[in-house]
Amino acid sequence: MLQRLSEHFQPPTWVVDETLNRLVLFLNHVLMSEPEAMARLARQKGQRIDLVWQAMQLQLTPTPAGLLERSQFEGFDLRLTVTEASPVAIATALARGDKPKVRIEGDVQLAAEVNWLIDHVRWDAEEDLARLVGDAPAHTLAQAARQALSALRSFQAQRPGTGLRTGSAA
Repeated sequence: MLQRLSEHFQPPTWVVDETLNRLVLFLNHVLMSEPEAMARLARQKGQRIDLVWQAMQLQLTPTPAGLLERSQFEGFDLRLTVTEASPVAIATALARGDKPKVRIEGDVQLAAEVNWLIDHVRWDAEEDLARLVGDAPAHTLAQAARQALSALRSFQAQRPGTGLRTGSAA
C-alpha cells in the first residue's frame, strides 16, 4: 500500500524545492567535517552534476571552497540517475547498507570523485547530537539507534522473498 501511495503522490513544488535546499545544506554540513572531501570537491569546481530520481532533479556545482551549491544549467558534466522507482526499495537498500542502483553518464574522473565521497564521507550524528545534549547522552542515544538499525536489518534479512534468510532450516 505504501509503495502504491508513493507512486501516485506528488508533493507541491515548493515542498520539493525546500527539501532539496535542506538536503544541500546537510550535505555541506557533512562535507565540512572532512577536509579531504572538501579538497577533492574544490578540484572539481564549476563542474555540473545532475542528480535525477523520477521527476526530481537536483543540479549541483562544486564551489572553490569544496562545498556544493544548487545550480540551474543546461547539459551536464556528470548525470547520476537513480534507476529504482520505489522510495521504499531505496530506503530498504540503504538500511541494508547498499547503494541504490544508479545509471552514470558523463565525466569518468568526476564520477570517480563522487564515488569516493559516497564511499568515504559519513555523517557523525553522535558528534552533532553531543553538541546539543552532551557526550554521555549522545553516546547512549546513538548506541540505541545502532541497535534499532541492527534489528531492522535483521528483520529485513529474514523477510520471505528477500533471499537473505538467516538461521538454520528446520
